[in-house]
This record gives sequence, C-alpha cells and structure tokens, in this order.
Amino acid sequence: YEANLELTHVHPELNLYDAEWPIWTYQEHVPPAKFVLDEDGRRGHAVGSMVSGGCIISGSIIRSSLLFTNVIVGQHSYMEGSVVMPDVHIGANCLLRRCVIEQGCRIPDGTRVGADIDEDRRRFFVTRNSVVLVTPEMLDQGALLQRRPVPDGIAMP
Repeated sequence: YEANLELTHVHPELNLYDAEWPIWTYQEHVPPAKFVLDEDGRRGHAVGSMVSGGCIISGSIIRSSLLFTNVIVGQHSYMEGSVVMPDVHIGANCLLRRCVIEQGCRIPDGTRVGADIDEDRRRFFVTRNSVVLVTPEMLDQGALLQRRPVPDGIAMP
C-alpha cells in the first residue's frame, strides 16, 4: 500500500519517470485516461494521483491515489489515499479512503469504505494501520479462484 502511494509523491524514491533508469515491462494497449463532466459539483479530476490508461473518471474527485488500468469511477464519488487494481468499476456516490481495491471488484453505488472503521472490520480486511482491503469475494461477487493467505496484521471481519 505505502510503496504504491509513494509513487504519487512529487519526488518518489522509485521515480517511474527517470529516463536514466528505465523500467522495461509489458504495457497493455488501451486508450488514454479520460476525465469527463465539467459542471460545478460534478467535475472529473485527479490531484496528486497516478491514473493509468483506460480509466474513466466521471464527475468524481481522486486525491493521492493510484489507479491501475481500466478503472471506471462513477459520478459524485470521492477517493483519497487509495490503490485501485485493474478492471475495477466504482459506482456513483461512493466514498473510498485509505483502501486497496482488488482487481475486478464492482463497487456498488453509495459504498463507503474508510469512513467508519468498525463497519469496515465487519465487511472487509483491515490492517493495523487502518488500511481497508476490498476483494470481490467480500462484496459477494464470487469466490476467488484460490484463497491467498492473509498477510500478518490483517484483521479478519
């Protein structure tokens, strides 16, 4: 979580933009990120964040977060200090703070994560540092192919 969010800092220790130390990897061919809607109270934008190709931010605010490929964020949502893996759809009117959203999750409209830690512990995994892990399984969106061991410090709901 912290290593991913550090990439959004002005001068991260691992600078992905350092031409002297290129990172050679496969990059999926997707359209560029798109920020849509431009009305007061419904303007798609991201600040202090990294937003990958294929993402669509629709009238939502993204702060200090990292969005991997093909993430769609519905209107009137707010995200802060979060890491969102590829192919995630976040509904409208969601609040996501200090969370990691696993690949393939479909976050329903109005979902709140990171607003009430006691409620989060009932539904999700919560670390000692109050970072909330959300997986498709926890959202009743089908079991994962294989259950991974829970990292040390994760509180089970």
